Amino acid sequence: MKIVVGLGNYGTKYEHTYHNIGFDVLDEIAGRLDISFTKKMCKGLVAEGRLGREKILLVKPQTYVNLSGLCVKELKQKFKDARILVIADDIDLPKGNLRYKEHGSGGTHNGLRNIVEEIGEDFERLRVGIGRDIFMDLADYVLSKYDREYFAPIISKAADEVLNRLK
Repeated sequence: MKIVVGLGNYGTKYEHTYHNIGFDVLDEIAGRLDISFTKKMCKGLVAEGRLGREKILLVKPQTYVNLSGLCVKELKQKFKDARILVIADDIDLPKGNLRYKEHGSGGTHNGLRNIVEEIGEDFERLRVGIGRDIFMDLADYVLSKYDREYFAPIISKAADEVLNRLK
């Protein structure tokens, strides 16, 4: 089984903000796999489907980003042998750059740090570069809306990367 967790904040207030890039990549993947987020499980909103012959869960934690580890910990306990890949925004990467790692620290991302606190460093992650605005408070920046036209091909490229990694 494969589990892909996209980091973001739940609620319409946060739709299409930089911090919700993970949710938006999951929406792209769900569209390609023709599956919907209809189930609640392990503190997350879940879309279930198949990738080839293997079951895949796409999960949007329904905690705030900084507590994403609570959802991931429950998923890991429920699906012990599942491969977990987490998608998160990254202010330290230039806008549009992607960085994949098999394991490691949470870096500067509080959501990834919380996951590391809860389950350790042994999970894959794809970081989507959002850059930063030096003239804005960091919290205000990550919670601001991004240019959807600019980010559409980046989200598509991130979805490609995830699906290619999981094959």
